[in-house]
Amino acid sequence: MVNFSIVSEYSGGPPPGDRVKIGADPLYSLERVQGLVSKSGSVFLWTTKCRRDVPNLGWDEDDVADLIRSLNPSDYKDSEWCDNGKGAWAACDAYVIRRREWIEAARKEMTVEYFLKFAIGKTGALVLMVSCHT
Repeated sequence: MVNFSIVSEYSGGPPPGDRVKIGADPLYSLERVQGLVSKSGSVFLWTTKCRRDVPNLGWDEDDVADLIRSLNPSDYKDSEWCDNGKGAWAACDAYVIRRREWIEAARKEMTVEYFLKFAIGKTGALVLMVSCHT
């Protein structure tokens, strides 16, 4: 018997053993997610990899919230079940955003692509960040 828990607001079926895509449209309204991240303390870096990747970008949760607020519906990539390696699963939406940034090492402005994957937590108050990296 496999023990797991679903921590996302979306729980449309138990997750299988591996990552599996869910539907063809976002699970969560982007406008709602952007409203949630406007509140301080509403972004939670849920996976070990995300807790490592965000500081590696020189960022914190507020910077992630800023990036989420800059997303457009056209940045949506797909949705899938993700786990945190501790028996908890979340149904997540993934987005890819490209923006121009000054890259000091190159001493010029370049396009940087960011990949974000997140879910709304079961209580509806937190955005659980699964991935945030370039």
